[in-house]
Amino acid sequence: MIILYGIANCDTVKKARAWLTAQGQPHEFHDFKKQGVPAEKLALWTQAVGWDKLLNRKGTTWRKLDAVTQAGVTDDATAQALMQAHASVVKRPVVDWGQDITVGFDAAAWAARV
Repeated sequence: MIILYGIANCDTVKKARAWLTAQGQPHEFHDFKKQGVPAEKLALWTQAVGWDKLLNRKGTTWRKLDAVTQAGVTDDATAQALMQAHASVVKRPVVDWGQDITVGFDAAAWAARV
């Protein structure tokens, strides 16, 4: 079962969910705002794709953080702590395909998977 992690009102997450539905791909949705960022999954994701790819430094939440907090993110542990505290800094969507993890929505790349 494909599990898509993100935030329900995120435009990219909406596109990704609609795409999966249009392709007839059953999937679960895990809403970070309602269910939180699962710590055990976060550790696996950072191991799979790297904390730098998982951390969204272009979003509003990141830009609102003070410079000291931003500068304090230097490794897996500090990035994971920040992502646990601020779910909106996780780049979205994170998709667990069962055999691997992807971050972001790319219709062409996804089409090759299904």
